[in-house]
Amino acid sequence: MTVEVERVNEIIDRYGAEQMHALAILQDIQREYNFLPREALEQTAERLGVSEGEVYRMATFFTSFSLHPKGKYVCKVCMGTACHVLGGPRILEAMERELGIKAGETTSDGMFSLEAVRCLGCCALGPVIVVNEEPHGYISPDRAAKLVRRIAAGEAEPEEADTSAEAPPARSAVDLSSVPPAG
Repeated sequence: MTVEVERVNEIIDRYGAEQMHALAILQDIQREYNFLPREALEQTAERLGVSEGEVYRMATFFTSFSLHPKGKYVCKVCMGTACHVLGGPRILEAMERELGIKAGETTSDGMFSLEAVRCLGCCALGPVIVVNEEPHGYISPDRAAKLVRRIAAGEAEPEEADTSAEAPPARSAVDLSSVPPAG
C-alpha cells in the first residue's frame, strides 16, 4: 500500500497540525487507510513536532487502532457479559468457520477481518455483531454465517441489517418489595 504524503498532510492540516489533535488525526488516517501505515505515523510525528515514539505510544495504547491492514469488512463479535451469556462464543466460532480465519486475522483476499471485542455497548440487542460500524442484533450463529455469505457474494452491504430476527420476549418485572434491606 502506498501512503500518499499529500493526503496525510491534508488530514493533519484539517487540525492545524496541533499536538492536541493527535488522536483525531490518527483516527482520520486509520479511516482513510483502514489501518495506521508506518509512513503516515512517521509523517504525523514530524508534522506535529513530537517523537515517533509518542505517536506509536498512542497508536498502540488504543485498541481501536491497528498497525496492520484490515479487511474491507471488519466484523466485530461482542464477547461482553450479556452477549457471552447469550451465545457470543458460538457466534464467533461460526464466523471463524465461515471465514476460515481466527479472531484477530484477515482473510487472504483482504475482504474480511474478524475481531472478538469485550463490549460494544448495545447489550439490549445481544448477542450482537458489528460489521463496519453497523450493528446486527439478536444474531444467531446461522444468521451471522449467512450475513457473511451475502456480503461476500455482493448481495448485501453491511448496512443492510437483517430485520427478520425479533427481540426475545420481555421478561416480567421482579417484585423485590418483600426483600429486606441489606444491613
